[in-house]
Amino acid sequence: MGLFRSMQVFVTTVQEGSMSAASGKLGISPAMVGQHVAALEERLGTRLLNRTTRRQSLTDFGKSYLEQCRDILERVAIADQDAEASQTKPRGLLKVTAPTTFGAEVLMPALPRYRKIAPEVMLDITLTDRNVDIVDEGFDIAIRIGDLPDSRLIARRLAPYRMMICASPDYLARHGNPAHPSALSGHETIGFTPAVRSPWRLSKGKEEVEVVPRLPISVNSGQAVRMAARAGLGIVMQPAILLASDIRAGLLVQLFPDWHLRERPMSLVYHRDRRMTPRVRSIISFVISEFAAEPESPTNRPAE
Repeated sequence: MGLFRSMQVFVTTVQEGSMSAASGKLGISPAMVGQHVAALEERLGTRLLNRTTRRQSLTDFGKSYLEQCRDILERVAIADQDAEASQTKPRGLLKVTAPTTFGAEVLMPALPRYRKIAPEVMLDITLTDRNVDIVDEGFDIAIRIGDLPDSRLIARRLAPYRMMICASPDYLARHGNPAHPSALSGHETIGFTPAVRSPWRLSKGKEEVEVVPRLPISVNSGQAVRMAARAGLGIVMQPAILLASDIRAGLLVQLFPDWHLRERPMSLVYHRDRRMTPRVRSIISFVISEFAAEPESPTNRPAE
């Protein structure tokens, strides 16, 4: 077995916590994972892992060897990146993560334009509302909504995430159309789980209203919130990009169109020390050109 490949398998086994988990990550059988680790142990003349039927743990030598393997694999990855950087055409695997709603409704429909620019780039896209650690989880870039506390990342501002309050015609026929935002506290509202504790803040000129909505239903999917609103279950506050088509179709009615809802910042983030390979440069340029609110200075600024 190749020594380099066995090192990769060993490191992945430790990271994933078991051989079966590593097999799923690597796309090989658990038996093959075991053979790679056993081959390393035979070559080194000592055990790397203490294994039982329920758990595994590193031996003292295994801990030291793990760090050396990680260093070797990192050096090889850097060499590969340097080789790619010497080329001018974007190619290779690009790992991207974005919020679920933005990714499904905005990013994915825009990708045919990126594919024309970089047809040899393979995209691995993860849509999640979890705030992933892109450094530890191996992503090249992330699109994030909200504040950016991680100073390890470079951030580029995109157009802010505009919110909208809506309800179905059926709900409004049964419960009445609230004439003022303060009346929302007496209505049924549907919450998006990551933000259920946040008050709804609206402003119009100098007038500001903060409403703590009554939430008999909350759900962890923007699409599910949208469908619940269409079904007449209550009033929702969701991204305009998610609700606009239903408003045009008459399935939902926008409430308080003259009031301003606090926008949420949206940013493109990537590694502070990331080597700018052609594929990484290509996706950064594309996302900024598609979604930036206004032209930015070419100097990247750290996430705050």
